[in-house]
Amino acid sequence: MSERKEPTAPAPADDAVQAERAWPAPDQRRQLFIDSIGGWRGLLDSTLPVVVFIVANTLGGLDVAVWTAIGVGLALVALRLLRKQSVQQAFGGFFGLAIAALIAKQTGEARGFFLLGIWGSLIYACLFTLSAMIRRPVVGLVWEWLSPSSQPWRKSRVLMRAYTVTTLLWASVSLARFLVQDSLYDADETGWLAAARLIMGYPLTLLALGVTVLWVRRVRRRIEESALT
Repeated sequence: MSERKEPTAPAPADDAVQAERAWPAPDQRRQLFIDSIGGWRGLLDSTLPVVVFIVANTLGGLDVAVWTAIGVGLALVALRLLRKQSVQQAFGGFFGLAIAALIAKQTGEARGFFLLGIWGSLIYACLFTLSAMIRRPVVGLVWEWLSPSSQPWRKSRVLMRAYTVTTLLWASVSLARFLVQDSLYDADETGWLAAARLIMGYPLTLLALGVTVLWVRRVRRRIEESALT
């Protein structure tokens, strides 16, 4: 009489394999990153409320400007919901807009609308710089999350240098935003402050992003070519 074989439990999957399955694929990560930036819709979400705030403040005063800007922010969120588009950027922008409007309301000055962005730029500058100092450059962390290298990137001197320099580039951009806008805030130049906010916002971000992409891609391509030879 043959022995009855007990069903064997499937061997547990390797922890690394399970983590890889749970983690979004590189293509999905890149799409998530693009959605977080927002593209041209993100540009609209970030610039329109600022323009409306300045115009409304000039025509109707601070209270009108605050509520008009909030209304525009809500309208942008509603528009994305109606079009079934990603609302991550819109919600994030509206949250920041609401806080900025509250600060302006509490200070009783239109320039208070820009305080959140001014000090946020300083915080970003410090975070970028700190990450480079502790050898965890933000650009490297983000890039390797979006497109992992075939080998440990922190052991590559050339790649670490590229990630560190580009991270310091972003730190410089954030610091420049703080210094320029803070000086305009202290001078009570609300109109010029709004212009600096717009010019040093998306346009400067896209410029820094373009330099970063070109630089890192060039370095990684050279590393890959040298590995094949």
